[in-house]
Amino acid sequence: MTTSRYKDTYMKIVYSQPHKNGRDVFGKLVPFGEVWRTGANEATEITITRDIILSGKELKAGTYSIFTIPYETTWTIIFNSDLGLWGAYNYNPKKDVLRIELPTTSIKEVAEAFTIGIDARNNKADLYFQWDKTKVIIPVDYKEPNTKP
Repeated sequence: MTTSRYKDTYMKIVYSQPHKNGRDVFGKLVPFGEVWRTGANEATEITITRDIILSGKELKAGTYSIFTIPYETTWTIIFNSDLGLWGAYNYNPKKDVLRIELPTTSIKEVAEAFTIGIDARNNKADLYFQWDKTKVIIPVDYKEPNTKP
């Protein structure tokens, strides 16, 4: 689990961590071009208490499953309203609420365990996924709460 808070916006991501264990990860263990649960076991879930902006696109407050479609140089990140799923076996694209396409970055040190993290900087953050030698960063903008006059 990873969490972040900015003022009254709270973000929590619950996921399981698969490990590399000497395997070739992307393109082999996790095939390119196929929907992945973004972790192991149950589908990864994110809960946010207020609307946020992810890579320029709004995601309303709520709880969503996170799926990804990894490619060699980009990933499609999917936020889906279906919850409590085991893996991506029953993934239903009709329940997608947001899709974002982002570039991958190569990292020097091998990340043995799949990791989701948040680098927070006041009202901005980088939500990232990394495993093996691949990292994907989603820019996050926390919306300022509406102020009453």
